[in-house]
Amino acid sequence: MNKDKEAEWLRYDVRAQSLLAVGTSAVERAPDFGSLAVPPIYRAPYIYYEQCIRKFVFQNQDVLELGSGTGLHTYALTQTGARVVASDISSHSLRVLSKRSGGGLKTCVADMEDIPFEDNSFDVVASAGSLSYGVPDLVDAEIWRVLRPDGIFICVDSLNHNPIYRFNRWVHYLTGKRTKSTIVRMPTLARIQSISEGFKSVDVRYFGAVSYLMPILARIVGQSHTAKVSDAIDRLVHVRRSAFKFVLVARNDL
Repeated sequence: MNKDKEAEWLRYDVRAQSLLAVGTSAVERAPDFGSLAVPPIYRAPYIYYEQCIRKFVFQNQDVLELGSGTGLHTYALTQTGARVVASDISSHSLRVLSKRSGGGLKTCVADMEDIPFEDNSFDVVASAGSLSYGVPDLVDAEIWRVLRPDGIFICVDSLNHNPIYRFNRWVHYLTGKRTKSTIVRMPTLARIQSISEGFKSVDVRYFGAVSYLMPILARIVGQSHTAKVSDAIDRLVHVRRSAFKFVLVARNDL
């Protein structure tokens, strides 16, 4: 395990251990999940991600979630009735997830660069904000390997072109809140193109051209109105390179 990967593993493991140390009742008293856990001004991409899950994930399917953590976005997958395996490099994070899910969810300690499942094991691979936690070529190859021939890849993640967002991420790196490798590996348009190659159908939507201004506006008119303004701007300018987030649905089930 390299230095950055170990640092990220320790970061999330320690957070999860602190939750587990509080006691079972506190762990099971889960906060809001998925898009509801995200401030309204940043919620649109997660709402769309969940809509895609409801549209393309079905009860009889096998689903692998990469980088599940404590399960913030796992709930949307389990609600489909599919057979979901939640994977993460942090075993303690998965313990928290298991307690919050009531123990009925399968979990697997896994490095997304070397997924411990056979070829063609899953109908769907899903990822919410985890693509920068592995070497892109290795992660993409593993996603392709474990997907069945008619499989689907669904993800929501950050984009790394907007200079304001890039500056903010480097500040987080300099203050020890994230590692350098996660900055360097943050998805770009080229990464989206690379991971999409070979799929029969690819749909990408971009969100948050001016998300960096939204906290200021929210103080004036409130988060709900500000979220509407942000969404309207995205539609108006057809945001792409300047986006904060993107949602990708790549399909072979046509």
